[in-house]
Amino acid sequence: MNARPTTGRLVGQGRNADVYDVGGGRVLRRYRDAALATDREAEVMTHARAHGAPVPEVFDASGPDLVMEYVVGPTMLQALARQPWTMGRQARLLAQLHDQVHAVPALSWQDTPFGDGDALLHRDLHPDNVILTEDGPQVIDWEGAVRGPAPADLALTWVIVVTSEVPGPLLQRAVGMAGQRWFARRFLASAPRLAPEWIPAMAERRLHDHNLRESEAAALRRLLESGRRAD
Repeated sequence: MNARPTTGRLVGQGRNADVYDVGGGRVLRRYRDAALATDREAEVMTHARAHGAPVPEVFDASGPDLVMEYVVGPTMLQALARQPWTMGRQARLLAQLHDQVHAVPALSWQDTPFGDGDALLHRDLHPDNVILTEDGPQVIDWEGAVRGPAPADLALTWVIVVTSEVPGPLLQRAVGMAGQRWFARRFLASAPRLAPEWIPAMAERRLHDHNLRESEAAALRRLLESGRRAD
C-alpha cells in the first residue's frame, strides 16, 4: 500500500494489532507499533496457502499494515465457550491444523530457534488463532512463524493452552478456565508427535513473551516449578 488506510470499522483487536473492515471482503490488520513490518509475514502466509494450508489470502503488505481476506466466523475459543461439548472435536481439529501447517516446507530464510527441522512452524497456533468459517477453519496471526521440528510447535501450543488467561466475557472466561486442562489432554491425545520433553523448554521461551499477562507468567512459573511435562 502506498498510503495507510485511515477508515474502516474496527472488527477485532489482538494483543498488539487492530483489525478493520475496509470493504470488498478485505480487512486491514494494523500493528499498533508503527515500526513493525508485515512483509515477511505476508510472504509466509502466501507460501503456506499455496501449499494447501488454510490461510486467508493476502492482498497487500506495507510497514505495519497487512490487507487480507475477511474471513468471517467465531474463533475456536469462542466456539468452545458457547459449545463446550465440542471440545474433543475441536482439539482433534487443532491437531489436524498443526499437521497441515507442518506439511508445508519452510522458507529458507526463516529462523530456526528450536534447532534442525524443515517444517513450517506457526508458533502461536491455539484456539484463539483459528477462525471457524462456513467453508472450514482458517489459521491467522502468522507473525511468529519459523522453521524447525514439528514437536516443538505442538509443545508450545500445549503450553499456551494450559497457561493462558482466557479473554472475553465472564461466561467465556469461566468455561475456558474449567476446560483448559481437559482440552489440553484431548489435544495431547490427538497429536502423537507432541513430545513431552519439549514442554519445559517451550514454557521457558514463553516466559519471555512481552505480551504475557502477569497471570500467565505466574502460571508458566508454576508449570516449570512443578516439573510437569504434559498430562
